[in-house]
Amino acid sequence: MDLNMDLNAPHSMGTTIIGVTYNGGVVLGADSRTSTGMYVANRASDKITQLTDNVYVCRSGSAADSQVVSDYVRYFLHQHTIQLGQPATVKVAANLVRLLSYNNKNLQTGLIVGGWDKYEGGKIYGIPLGGTIIEQPFTIGGSGSSYLYGFFDQAWKEGMTKEEAEQLVVKAVSLAIARDGASGGVVRTVIINSEGVTRNFYPGDTLPLWHEELEPQNSLLDILNTPSPEPMTM
Repeated sequence: MDLNMDLNAPHSMGTTIIGVTYNGGVVLGADSRTSTGMYVANRASDKITQLTDNVYVCRSGSAADSQVVSDYVRYFLHQHTIQLGQPATVKVAANLVRLLSYNNKNLQTGLIVGGWDKYEGGKIYGIPLGGTIIEQPFTIGGSGSSYLYGFFDQAWKEGMTKEEAEQLVVKAVSLAIARDGASGGVVRTVIINSEGVTRNFYPGDTLPLWHEELEPQNSLLDILNTPSPEPMTM
């Protein structure tokens, strides 16, 4: 262990966040690992934050920066709703996030805003570092996204059902968890449509295993006591 490490040096922080539109709404998904370099600070964090009754945001990057942006936007949207007498649209919420990110370029956070409104239906907006805003049918973010671009190009299709979209999100996050050391824990999803919001939770031991992943164990002793595989005979 390096005892001379610089505690003030920037830490690498990883995650996997996903937003997918389907025929009738949107599905947001995220893992639950909050990491600080090689240290897992929280293994069951909730990275999908409510902004209004019909709009949620997926947070990546600095946990502190993403939380303060979410808090400010939630406050502004509450004032907006009082003044107009109706809920804010997804586009308004996304543009408020964009404005804060653009005007504060020192913020180290990438966000995905998703929701449903009566004017445009289900919408997904990606707001990466710097404050760009991009409307897309699906978007991915965080360190785990590097492993998912090819998968989404092949697996995403237009006009999916709610069940197909959620299954795609859970499968994608579990694949990122398998490949990305900074992503892990459980998978949380939020489904938003005209009927309201549904939150789902998928424990880590129920996720599909990929490639050479080990089966989940209750104790390290269970792994140590597992018999070694027999050598191959020629």
